[in-house]
Amino acid sequence: MSVSDRRNRSASVDVLVIDDEEDIRELLELSLMRMGLGCDAAGTVAEARTLLEGRRYRLCLTDMRLPDGDGLELVEHIQRQYPGLPVAVITAFGSIETAIRALKVGAFDFVTKPVELKALRELVTHALKLQAPSDEAQGEGGRKLIGTSAALAQLRVQVEKLARNQAPVFIHGESGTGKEVIARLIHSLGARAAAPFVPVNCGAISPELMESEFFGHRKGSFTGAATDKEGLFQAANGGTLFLDEVGELPLSMQVKLLRAIQERAVRPVGAHAEESVDVRILSASHRDLAQLVNENRFRQDLYFRINVITLRVPPLRERPEDIPDLAAHVLGRLAEREGGAVRQLSPDALAALSRHSFPGNVRELENLLERACALCESDQITAADLDLQQCEGLTQTGLDLDTGEDDDVADSDDERINVLRALDENRWNRSAAARQLGMTLRQLRYRLQKWGMD
Repeated sequence: MSVSDRRNRSASVDVLVIDDEEDIRELLELSLMRMGLGCDAAGTVAEARTLLEGRRYRLCLTDMRLPDGDGLELVEHIQRQYPGLPVAVITAFGSIETAIRALKVGAFDFVTKPVELKALRELVTHALKLQAPSDEAQGEGGRKLIGTSAALAQLRVQVEKLARNQAPVFIHGESGTGKEVIARLIHSLGARAAAPFVPVNCGAISPELMESEFFGHRKGSFTGAATDKEGLFQAANGGTLFLDEVGELPLSMQVKLLRAIQERAVRPVGAHAEESVDVRILSASHRDLAQLVNENRFRQDLYFRINVITLRVPPLRERPEDIPDLAAHVLGRLAEREGGAVRQLSPDALAALSRHSFPGNVRELENLLERACALCESDQITAADLDLQQCEGLTQTGLDLDTGEDDDVADSDDERINVLRALDENRWNRSAAARQLGMTLRQLRYRLQKWGMD
């Protein structure tokens, strides 16, 4: 019985395969039918359009080069006419640039010729898990983007679109804008939502331990390796690995990370063979990676690999109209945590917040409201409770802290706020916080000891 006869007897047709080479079409159809999926096949763009008009599919696989057009044309057509249909492209080995173009116009993912059946099965499995687009981007546990500004509306659309493909995304935004929230939302709205989301702060890992942390190690591979340990790539297998502050990676680790992403495989420290891994890479930084590339502090090849699509998160000062909704959300969350009534902001408090520049963005708003709730003695928070004067004029890195042993500077409230903010942004990694503040680790320790926080 021929492939087409078996296809015709299939109870349902799930996948549309488009390729002008009959042997490749048959290979793909056989592979998909072994997964229990029915297929239709087309050899041209025109045939594909006719089939798309007459039947609903769950996935489309298309070659990039066709006799009467190309795969990009089909991707764009499907995005316009059938926005809920994931489409993956098949491209020649070495034509990664073409595949990246397809991802940018909306393709779900790509595979290269000769097609590896394991990679094909992984792609199909993820694609069929996609849900239909929703009216509002909202992830697991009700996580969503709070606000009504035009900038946030555009961000919602971008997040929903990026959740529906497998392209590496670089999330760029200032500290405190919620880059990890965005990454979690992309993950939870996508095909990998049921698999792990593994975040890692690249600036918080000791350079000596990075290879073991990312790729794992075998027992006895180095002093202290008492047991086998899986790395972050293995922990995220099937899901998403989020590389926060990726610009902090040392060059030696960037080379190994690039290979792991390209080969979809890692070699644990002390192991003799590589292990295949299936992860989507999301990354973020408040720094300009292009500038780091120009300064030879970040590899250009890794930059292009992780920066297929850039998503900019607007700072809070660019969307002040979102402050009331964000504040209400934060106050509701604080009340739920503390078990008390939800506090309200007075008109003068809202006006003060709307005028504030928020160098620390949403994280600063959260900290301000948490402090105000702790100090406020009524159900309404006033401008006086917020005490925004002490925050005026501060920058992301704070004051000039080179003279760490100056007691007057170290005792100021502004100094404490700045140091605590840097520690919070770096998850209390003191070395990373000291670098951000522009001081030595000894100067930071001096302050923490003086404040009784060491």
